[in-house]
Amino acid sequence: MNAIPNLAAIGRLLGDPTRTLILELLYDGRAWTANELARDAGITPQTASSHLRKLVDANLLVVDAQGRHRYFRLAGSDVADALETLSILATRRIERPGLHRVRDDPMSLARICYDHLAGQLGVALTASLTRHGYCVEGHDTYDLSTTGEKLLERLNIDVEQVRKRRRSFARKCLDWSERRYHLGGALGAALADCFLERRWLRRLGDSRAVTVTAHGKQNLKNLGLL
Repeated sequence: MNAIPNLAAIGRLLGDPTRTLILELLYDGRAWTANELARDAGITPQTASSHLRKLVDANLLVVDAQGRHRYFRLAGSDVADALETLSILATRRIERPGLHRVRDDPMSLARICYDHLAGQLGVALTASLTRHGYCVEGHDTYDLSTTGEKLLERLNIDVEQVRKRRRSFARKCLDWSERRYHLGGALGAALADCFLERRWLRRLGDSRAVTVTAHGKQNLKNLGLL
């Protein structure tokens, strides 16, 4: 089967600014109703429903029904990966003065990339994991070392359960704002969940941006990750 026609169709879908905004709103892995997405995108519920139907038909979004409500979310990590790659291509057109402004933005400092940490914080944490030997960098993945497994034990993360997830275990994800790799995959998601649950990280409103709490900063320093 020739994938080019399908690629062209997806390109036309993503060419609409409203649809790309909807995808951006869903990029942190959470699910939202059509009315919530309409409100945040500044469009009518009818317009939102039309765009959402097209995105679902293209397998970019899926719908979860809960009672009378229907919640929309990204169809999976592969969709998030594709959007991250497109973001990298898009920012290549930014001139250097603009790039410096982007890097000072809260989204560039620390954000959730679908379900794992990205931005300057995500890249710094990944660099610390490899520098201290917790992770070993490969061509397009990371391997968890014995000391890395012990680190996860200290964080009460079940390594075997993480390995059983139906996705890449520890993937190298190129950061669109830093142009360096951060840790993605099931391991990256497990660490992000852990830090959020322990309130070492705090979300900034409804955006994907996060910040390190004072409690989190101290604990991450104790682990040698900051």
